[in-house]
Amino acid sequence: MKTSLLDLQKQRRTIYALGKNVDQTPEEISDFIKETIKQAPTPFNSQSTRAVILFNDYHKKLWDIVLNNLKPHLKSEDAVKATTEKINSFSNAFGTVLYFTDMDVVHGLEDQFPSYAQNFYDWSEQSQGNAQYAVWTGLAENGIGANLQHYNPLIDEDVAKEFGIPDSWKLRGEMDFGSIESPAGDKDYIDDDKRFKTFK
Repeated sequence: MKTSLLDLQKQRRTIYALGKNVDQTPEEISDFIKETIKQAPTPFNSQSTRAVILFNDYHKKLWDIVLNNLKPHLKSEDAVKATTEKINSFSNAFGTVLYFTDMDVVHGLEDQFPSYAQNFYDWSEQSQGNAQYAVWTGLAENGIGANLQHYNPLIDEDVAKEFGIPDSWKLRGEMDFGSIESPAGDKDYIDDDKRFKTFK
């Protein structure tokens, strides 16, 4: 069996220590992300995934929005300090991809194919997973680290206002990316016999 894809999968890790020292330009990265999402599979070729790619002050503004929305929920100075440090680490990255699902597409498929209506949102989430994983792995292949966050729906309203997001776009995740300033640690795996069954 060829293992080039498997090798890339092993290279893709959650990297929290990110910086701005990447070799690629924002244009190169943006084009790569867009094409990668276009090539990710979707059910019924629905293409329901949307993305907003942020660099420079737009990237920083996103993480300012996250922090400003989190602060009212923090109960102590220590929590504020720890959360600020965490969010600043995301802001220190080179850029962020905001992943959305266009719910107009999902609802349109529900109307068009009523027998499968209850499945289309779940399938759109699978599409999100395909797109996010493909981008994440592709960035890793190019020496760019990333991590995936989920501050939605807490930030949805402010993000929509700041970046002109259509009403039908539902925020599903925030992936910040940049140079790998410190590698990921070792990863543990549960036993195969607890996860897999093979019948021959």
